[in-house]
Amino acid sequence: MPVNEEAPQRPVRMVFTSRAGGVSSSPYESFNLGDHVGDDPADVVSNRARLQRVLGLDDIVWMEQLHTNTVTRVDRGNADTPVEATDAIITTEKRLGLGVLVADCTPVLLSDVSAGVVAAAHAGRLGARNGIIRNTVEAMLELGATPSTIQVLMGPAASGLNYEVPEAMADDVEKHLPGAKTRTKTGTWGVDVRKGLIRQLMGMGIINIESDPRCTIEDTDFFSYRREGTTGRQAGVIWLEV
Repeated sequence: MPVNEEAPQRPVRMVFTSRAGGVSSSPYESFNLGDHVGDDPADVVSNRARLQRVLGLDDIVWMEQLHTNTVTRVDRGNADTPVEATDAIITTEKRLGLGVLVADCTPVLLSDVSAGVVAAAHAGRLGARNGIIRNTVEAMLELGATPSTIQVLMGPAASGLNYEVPEAMADDVEKHLPGAKTRTKTGTWGVDVRKGLIRQLMGMGIINIESDPRCTIEDTDFFSYRREGTTGRQAGVIWLEV
């Protein structure tokens, strides 16, 4: 699902993909963009090339996502291979796509049009707990962004209604990411990463926050590790337009 933002001087564009429209075979059918999940590498290359054609981008930077809280500043030189051991990337370079891969974790796209900076972050339970989004915002501030002009968009992800975890795990996440502990629709303990992140971002002075409410666990338009185990990855992509 494409979601676009525009501004007179430095428009920013943001897109979230679904699992439809690619060439991968089961259990990765069909628009799998993850090159680390066991899919035919040629199919992943084809799907990524298709994404770039549709978006009109020559380059998209991807990450070796390891549930860290590491943020890396990138440029076009990082487009050839995934950025190692990082879960957020940030750039001021125009028309350079920043991609984040997910299949239940929360894809977070951040921008500050006035500062000319964008970021893409992978916020799973562990990364969110350990401050990946806080660190991403702080990296943006170092490049001239301000909380009042930062805009945040969170994509489809596991919802608190379906993301069941043991109570001890929910308590641990809540300790580090207040607001994340919740009850699932069956009454068990769960984690709502997006809710916790919204509270964290607001605590940093950021109020321009949007969140796609769709749940990847229950919505079969998306890949879901929780629902399927072996499966593909959809993506969020953000870039500064010329």
